[in-house]
Amino acid sequence: MLSEHYTVVVASPKGGVTFPDPDSVEGWVSQRKEASSIDFYQTKKAVWENTVPVRTLAGRSGDFIAVFVAGGHGPMFDLATDADVQALLAEFYDSGKPVTAVCAGVSALTGVVLADGSSILAGKTVTGLSKAELATLPGFTEVMPFLLEDRLRERSGAYVTADEVWGPKVVVDGRLITGENPASAKGAAEALVKLLAETS
Repeated sequence: MLSEHYTVVVASPKGGVTFPDPDSVEGWVSQRKEASSIDFYQTKKAVWENTVPVRTLAGRSGDFIAVFVAGGHGPMFDLATDADVQALLAEFYDSGKPVTAVCAGVSALTGVVLADGSSILAGKTVTGLSKAELATLPGFTEVMPFLLEDRLRERSGAYVTADEVWGPKVVVDGRLITGENPASAKGAAEALVKLLAETS
């Protein structure tokens, strides 16, 4: 979706080859047979096989128009605590750029401190992977380093969720866009494209 409108640079904490979340591949490609997910998985392998190190983007927010944090469960274990990621997200937001995150990728926002010393989540209405959704995945609640819903409730102005488990939910609060789950990824991307069009 975003690549239809913009040149996308994909980064990861270490750079190089990363790996798609196996559960996401099984659920959204193999089981649900979602057309856009199948196409992406089959034709866009370069996206996750050739990432740039996040640290190489430091100080370069002026070269980009926005940042989008993808989901999958991995961000809970690295992006949520990676100092380079936290600094980059703060830099983008402080420079007036939109910041978007989806599903467990929203965990990357939970430790971001802005230049004025406040949390990027302070006073914001947000969403992200819910405890009810996590509970439908056998064994996942027990292995997560923290429960994203609880942390978002602690650090944001308000946490909201879709009316039904795994239903789409996208929240736009100023320049911060969050999507609850995989079903919300397309809507979050569309919201970002709309915001960029309105502010360009």
